[in-house]
Amino acid sequence: MKVEKNNVVALIYSLRIPDNDGEMDIVEVVTEEDPMYFIQGISGLPEGFELKIEGLSTGDTFDFTVAPEEGYGEFDPEAIVELPKAVFQSDDIDQEELLEIGNIVPMTNEDGERMHGQVVEVKDDVVVMNFNHPLAGKEMHFEGSILSIRPATDEEISHGHVHGEGGHHHE
Repeated sequence: MKVEKNNVVALIYSLRIPDNDGEMDIVEVVTEEDPMYFIQGISGLPEGFELKIEGLSTGDTFDFTVAPEEGYGEFDPEAIVELPKAVFQSDDIDQEELLEIGNIVPMTNEDGERMHGQVVEVKDDVVVMNFNHPLAGKEMHFEGSILSIRPATDEEISHGHVHGEGGHHHE
């Protein structure tokens, strides 16, 4: 069986990205103890990643780079915004703890879409947030192997995620 649309794929990998000096830093490692499972074609993973593993079989290894335009896009300076500090006020949230530099804050935009922003700077009246994906503008180098492949069930496809081993468990 091969990696193709609507197949559940289990794989392991290491992800490296260049640091500010161009040296490759490992930023994520997925091991056999806790492999990644996803449905090819509806995974939410970068399109460039899915394209590179398309057609591989169980036991195949991979070693490739995904450019920003095939990954999480280029870094968008307009995705860095200043929001009024009042937006972050709530009776049940410690605002000071929430607004620590580097924290990722889940938010909803004016269209009701969920998004995540990283706190970049906290000023007197405003908070500077970065809504770029953390890997936007980064070249991503993946190295790993395919552990298993199976057809996704109709239920998994309709739900958009893997059930059972390595997947989502409905109560």
